Amino acid sequence: MTSAKSQTKVSFAQYKELLFKYLRPQRPSVLMLTVLLLGSIGLQLVNPQILRYFIDTATGSPSSLLDGSLAVYPYHYDNIDTELLMAALLFIGVALVQQAVAIGAVYVGGNVGWTATNMLRSDLAMHCMRLDMSFHHIRTPGEMIERVDTDVTQIANFFSQFVILVAGNIILLVGVIVLLFKEHPAVGLTMAVFSLFTLWALNLVRNLAVPAWGRSREASAQFYGFLEEQLAGTEDTRSSGAVDYVMRKFYSLNRERLYSERRAGYMNMVIFTVIVTCVTIGTIIALLLGYWLYTAGLATIGTVLLFITYTNMLFKPMREITMQIQELQRAGAGIVRVSELFSIQTKIKDGDGQETFPDGPLSVDFDHVTFAYQDNEPILTDFNFYLEPGKVMGLLGRTGSGKTTITRLLFRLYDTTKGTIRLGGTDIKVATLEDLRKHVGIVTQDVQLFRATVRDNLTFFDRSIPDDRILEAIHDLGLDEWLERMPNGLDSEMRSGGSGLSAGEAQLLAFTRVFLKNPGLIILDEASSRLDPVTEHHIEQAIDKLLHNRTAIIVAHRLATVQRADEIMIIEHGHIREHNQRESLASDENSHFYHLLQTGLEEALA
Repeated sequence: MTSAKSQTKVSFAQYKELLFKYLRPQRPSVLMLTVLLLGSIGLQLVNPQILRYFIDTATGSPSSLLDGSLAVYPYHYDNIDTELLMAALLFIGVALVQQAVAIGAVYVGGNVGWTATNMLRSDLAMHCMRLDMSFHHIRTPGEMIERVDTDVTQIANFFSQFVILVAGNIILLVGVIVLLFKEHPAVGLTMAVFSLFTLWALNLVRNLAVPAWGRSREASAQFYGFLEEQLAGTEDTRSSGAVDYVMRKFYSLNRERLYSERRAGYMNMVIFTVIVTCVTIGTIIALLLGYWLYTAGLATIGTVLLFITYTNMLFKPMREITMQIQELQRAGAGIVRVSELFSIQTKIKDGDGQETFPDGPLSVDFDHVTFAYQDNEPILTDFNFYLEPGKVMGLLGRTGSGKTTITRLLFRLYDTTKGTIRLGGTDIKVATLEDLRKHVGIVTQDVQLFRATVRDNLTFFDRSIPDDRILEAIHDLGLDEWLERMPNGLDSEMRSGGSGLSAGEAQLLAFTRVFLKNPGLIILDEASSRLDPVTEHHIEQAIDKLLHNRTAIIVAHRLATVQRADEIMIIEHGHIREHNQRESLASDENSHFYHLLQTGLEEALA
């Protein structure tokens, strides 16, 4: 396990990178935030001077300044009542302005932070979308939401205020010490030494919570990943009687989350205890120094109060710095996890684009292809076949035989371990991923719909596709009646998950998407396996139109689905058992396909 110290070093290197990347586009806002914070600091330093002047004037004490005048104010009135009134009004005015400036700084800082973190969320989400399926296969959606959203939220304060607040509070700290030194060198020197001691103590304990917060974030990700899975499978959980198991696991993960966050909280309390102890000791020192100077006739009552005020103010930046360090520790855990996610590289490298795919139907060529999801467990072994352009191939085999693997390799969700796959004579690793996925369309049994308009759901948010073409595709695939029922036509909002749609309607929407894409190769991966025979019959015409003048591979269990195939390929354990023209295999009593026709595909391939 990485030590806390090494984690902190890595994090600080990453802090700088994140700051430059996500704050540079917001330089005007950052500059405004800097001005507001510095203005607030200056006003904080001025107000105790006004208060000291008010008290000394009211008590008739001489000014603590050597020349007996108050040089910071342009006017000095003979009438003491007028002087006190003006001082009081000035004190109140400065306090109000300081509060207004502070509120403005909080607003601008919050805007900077959320803008930066939203940019980071966008980059992180895009990075995850570009990672290959081997990454997504071992991570749940709930865990990814925790990584992309919650971890980034922990970094918001780091972007919005950390550097500027720490720098500003250091300036405030130095300013207070300089003013104390100006009042009396002994006071300034004492408080300077004590401030250095306090900062040393805080630096000593600042790394305690980093590993604890990292474990807390990991426990939270595990919990939300489990929760998302169980909520998605509520029906299966209830029907199988697994409610008690799920609840035990729920309590177990929640307990682990509680313990990890409590441990992180304990580490924060250690830091908080150190700062409270230092504040108490510092206040005692200030009182003793003020008493000594007052009794020696070296300071007025107002000056003693100035010492105490500045001393309390001295610990405000220390307290702020401590709080920022605590936030930095929370952010550190998030930044480490976000950086780890950014460091994961996809195994699917984009092609250089020196070759492109031809338009129209594409040939499919598997040339000595071997593939394994895990080492030493090949799914396909020395796999060879060729499908001519415009032909339709029915792909059959038992569950786990490698049917879906073939479709994933064609779409480059995974890359082959050995061998080459060519479409239209072009190596799919040489062409760009964008070009490949423009020429290959896939329809699976699960149709993903978004909370968006009908238009955006059909075009995948591609506004370059005109409405006339969308309406033409809807008509060709028999969705006219469905669209007429929608209240606002193409502008009607759809609900995520496809609620309110029948299975047949959802499948037709998926066909429409591919139809608008106009690919040269279409893959139907058991697209009709969840449809009843009556509904499947209704979409046969849509499938015929979809496959017209295109190459197609149909992964199927039902006999009706493969009847339109020109060729049949049957695979077993990663090898081709049979591959020939459908009519030839159907008439050959010795073929395995002939046997399937006699027994029924559903029973034989179950």
